[in-house]
Amino acid sequence: MRTAAGIPGAKRVQRLGLIAAIGVGALAFTGCSAINQQSTTIVYSASDGVRMDMGHLELRNVMIVSNGNDAPGHVAGTFYNTSTSDITLTFSGDQGSQTEVTVKPGIPLVLNAANDKATLSTVKAAAGAMEVLQLRQSGGASETGQLNVPVLNGTLNEYKDLLPTATAVAAP
Repeated sequence: MRTAAGIPGAKRVQRLGLIAAIGVGALAFTGCSAINQQSTTIVYSASDGVRMDMGHLELRNVMIVSNGNDAPGHVAGTFYNTSTSDITLTFSGDQGSQTEVTVKPGIPLVLNAANDKATLSTVKAAAGAMEVLQLRQSGGASETGQLNVPVLNGTLNEYKDLLPTATAVAAP
């Protein structure tokens, strides 16, 4: 009784078949990434706030911490100035309240409870909703923009200290 092993060239055919099967299997397992976007190339906001670039000014993790519905609100986030001169950034809320900060070049400005520089006198949106901030930068190149930011309240411990404690006065 002859087996396939006894036929001349049968071992070679078996090896080629095995190599082909391994090759097809490897393509099947790795081929999915060839047509899908790599998740490491997607830019996104990894926290509760939102991000935006305005010329030489980079805004990161921007949000408003407020009880909402006409209550004062603190603008929180981190701002980077990549130019060589100071940039003044003005935030205007939906109801005309506004505040401004100056961002020095090369030094990140972090707006948080320890650095309470940007408080809007009134925030229209309720906590959990989004508020539209009109942005205007001056110093160097003047640019304007609009940013839809989340309104968060002090329910979460990390935002409790960011709630405005005193009523802010509306800017003229």
